[in-house]
Amino acid sequence: MSQPAAIEMPKESPKEASASVIAQHAATLKALPFSDVRDFDDAARGFLGTVENARITSPQGRVVWTLEPYGFLSAEQAPPTVDPSLWRQSRLNMHHGLFEVVPGVYQVRGLDIANMTLIEGDSGVIVVDTLTSIEGARAAMELYFQHRGKRPVAAVIFTHTHTDHWGGARGVLDDEMLASGKVPIIAPNLFMEHAVSENIIAGPAMLRRAMYQFGPLLAKGVRGQVDCGLGKTMAAGAVALLRPTDLIIATGDKRTIDGVEFEFQMAPNSEAPAEMHFFIPRYKLLNLAENCTHNFHNLLPFRGADVRDALAWSKYLGEALQMWGGKADAMCGQHHWPVWGHERIDTMIRQQRDLYKFAHDQTIRLMNHGLTASEIAETIRLPASLEGAWHGRGYYGHIRHNVKAIYQKYLGWYDANPVNLDPLPPVESGRKYVEYMGGADAILARAAKDFAKGEFRFVAQAVSHLVFADPDNQAARAMLADTFEQLGYASESSTWRNAYLFGAQELRQGMPKVPPRSSMPRETLAALRTEQLWDVLGVRLNGPKAEGKRIVLNWNFTDTNESFVLNLENCALTYASGTRAAAADASFTLSRGVLDEVIAKLTTFPEAVGSGKIKVVGDPARLGELMMLMDEFPRMFEIVEPKRTAVS
Repeated sequence: MSQPAAIEMPKESPKEASASVIAQHAATLKALPFSDVRDFDDAARGFLGTVENARITSPQGRVVWTLEPYGFLSAEQAPPTVDPSLWRQSRLNMHHGLFEVVPGVYQVRGLDIANMTLIEGDSGVIVVDTLTSIEGARAAMELYFQHRGKRPVAAVIFTHTHTDHWGGARGVLDDEMLASGKVPIIAPNLFMEHAVSENIIAGPAMLRRAMYQFGPLLAKGVRGQVDCGLGKTMAAGAVALLRPTDLIIATGDKRTIDGVEFEFQMAPNSEAPAEMHFFIPRYKLLNLAENCTHNFHNLLPFRGADVRDALAWSKYLGEALQMWGGKADAMCGQHHWPVWGHERIDTMIRQQRDLYKFAHDQTIRLMNHGLTASEIAETIRLPASLEGAWHGRGYYGHIRHNVKAIYQKYLGWYDANPVNLDPLPPVESGRKYVEYMGGADAILARAAKDFAKGEFRFVAQAVSHLVFADPDNQAARAMLADTFEQLGYASESSTWRNAYLFGAQELRQGMPKVPPRSSMPRETLAALRTEQLWDVLGVRLNGPKAEGKRIVLNWNFTDTNESFVLNLENCALTYASGTRAAAADASFTLSRGVLDEVIAKLTTFPEAVGSGKIKVVGDPARLGELMMLMDEFPRMFEIVEPKRTAVS
């Protein structure tokens, strides 16, 4: 099928909020307890100092983080183009710098989407989560040392597997510390397996989708990106993964680090597939990682992930109450601001526990009555006690999409209606819808009337068919962009707002031009198991190109004492470990570190062979033949319009 050619987009500016959106915001102001300002007091409590505008630069002078573009959030009253509840959360997330939680425990907040927690021991400091980037972590440590004095790092703890909690570790631990092996790196069991599997196998698609979730390429402003719910936005900068040296295996495990005792609770398959909580008796401090934050979290982020287990999540919070209820003077997490006092801490944990349990149980109840995912989202309502709790609001994960994730976890993508079993893809169905609805002019005329009535959800559905049928129709693109924009202005969820507004921007301006994806850092490669590298290679294989081909390669890694047979047949790339094929096309002997250098593009395979780093028996051209069958994934691909390049 022929593909539409790329077209030049006329530049259009964001529009004003419509009357229906303004009316919705007025209703929100009346419905929610805006007079409760305790969160603002808590977010500012214990402030010691900060970096001006939270500005962080790389050694080359590139800005990797700054809050300066968010100065518009100084206004207390929400503008018509932002939901007032989201505006409140966005202003709370503007607090940045070093804060004292209790004497001896400090947090750096607002220098990243995540927090760094610093716990003072007898002679050093224990660093909990190292932010996203090396530059951000260094800036956080310098800020801490500036106000608390220079202290050696006694240990690093990763609470879970998401990049914003471990990516900056090399900004906390330098080469000398790593070489000494004296600084333990502590993480939950199966940390490495999940840290890479969540972000690497489907990484190219996830990174593109994350642009819609976080809105990093949207302008910051009242008609653009204002927040991410958990924090401001994704951080830039250098990232490297360090392998943990000590794994927490079971709930009840304890560690004494620099004289400070930690009690751990495991929470796998909650917000992350490997996650843990801890309590510190010395400081009467409870840290629930990312499972008890100041918003309803995602059960399935827009970027994509395994569906998270809402039932297990709720049970872990209940178990935390059993273990530590009434014991903590302060509770902090790895996003947002702390909470103080036994009653407030326990109340927040109970409400968060019940939020996830309610969403789970009521979704299953309605599902068992025969409602589909979209029908459940339309039906379900939070109870008043949770609806009015600020920390339960859907700034990041919203009840309307979390229930769809729960439905997907139990029943999958198919709603059992045969009409949805094998529908036409968007372009083909779009053409038929346009034909059935009487053509483009008729659609746009009806859409304009519904737009004026504020019926944006259906206008978006209808006009999207026209855009996929005829992506060069500028009136259709403009109408769909305007509609997405109003849906964004109306959204309390930051991720919904970002998705709608970025969709509008791409319809108006086309896909942003971004530099090509850089190679995976050697440090990250070194942290991957060899099996994981073969898995990554397997998903790059272009099956149609491999039709009829058979290639067998032996691999022997001298530094890890591993051996593998890599086998291509039936258009699938498989491997077997601990064996050799007698009739292999070629056999390669090398260190795993050399393979990492080749993948990181620090050297080439022929250069490594020429220098003697790789020994080859057989026909090395067969490896080249295999690599010619591999796809290079684009950093960008169309989402709100048809693909302009055919994919097979």
